[in-house]
Amino acid sequence: MADYRAQRLARIRANYERFTAHSNPMTDNNLIPPPELVQQWHAEADNQLGPFYDYIATRAAKWGADRELEACCAWLLEEPLCASNTHRKLRDARRKPPSLKEQALALIDGCNDPDNDYLDDNALATIRRALEQLPE
Repeated sequence: MADYRAQRLARIRANYERFTAHSNPMTDNNLIPPPELVQQWHAEADNQLGPFYDYIATRAAKWGADRELEACCAWLLEEPLCASNTHRKLRDARRKPPSLKEQALALIDGCNDPDNDYLDDNALATIRRALEQLPE
């Protein structure tokens, strides 16, 4: 399994080098994660549940989406026809805070971490609020 991951990481690096070799300033938004970041995700994926490549793909998609959102916000700041707070409205609309259900599930998933085998009062309060929203 480790050999497969090393080979996969080598292919990702090779693709990165190939895609970044020919830069076009009109279309290049730097949406390809750097190899160092992919290597960090590779190391983190060893500690995750589920398939290795799903974790890497999800992290890369989130990273790219964040970069694209920041590029859009920067463009809106420079656009003379936009209101001064349009970029903030866009960021707020695209990056809504997680729901109580998502927060509670993340806290419970954190209990599977060997370094975190308990829930503090804030975590328990979040789970309680999520459960109280469920219908009877």
